[in-house]
Amino acid sequence: MRTAPVIPVIVIEDIAHAVPLAEALVAGGLPVLEVTLRTPAALEAIRAMRQVPGAIVGAGTVTNPAQLAQALDAGSQFIVSPGLTEPLGKAAIAAGIPFLPGIANAGDIMRGLDMGLTHFKFFPAMAAGGLPALKALAAPFGQCRFCPTGGIGLETAAEWLAFDPVLCVGGSWVSPKGAPDREVIERLAREAAALGR
Repeated sequence: MRTAPVIPVIVIEDIAHAVPLAEALVAGGLPVLEVTLRTPAALEAIRAMRQVPGAIVGAGTVTNPAQLAQALDAGSQFIVSPGLTEPLGKAAIAAGIPFLPGIANAGDIMRGLDMGLTHFKFFPAMAAGGLPALKALAAPFGQCRFCPTGGIGLETAAEWLAFDPVLCVGGSWVSPKGAPDREVIERLAREAAALGR
């Protein structure tokens, strides 16, 4: 059963937007929040969003062990990476934190399996060939599960979620940039949460 069919991929430019955005997403039924480390405000945003009741906050765009350490220090509850390197993988495994490394080909998956990982982010999903590419990649790796992200929106998310190895999708469409409009974000979150039913 999918409890969070969509993981919002969040870019925080202004720390003042962090808590209202998290509150709206959680109220709309999307409690798992990925804050990308693409901005100077990201780590502070993770700390702030962790205070929102019901929010499960992780760090995305983690690319090396130093960023992993910063994300853990900020209170991240999971880590998402756009790719998989041995130093980052080993550091995440040693930290004992849920880790979703990015993959785009069979070699990436095999490297992850060698480290004992079975859950992966398929990224960039659309640019890497879309659902047909993931179906082809997943075929020899029946033990693996995926969270595709990159170019997925409300209009295509259900098709991805219908593929059994897909546990969830990542999407930025539920967290538009700029000052959060609570009504709009809650509506987008409810639409996204309904995809898992």
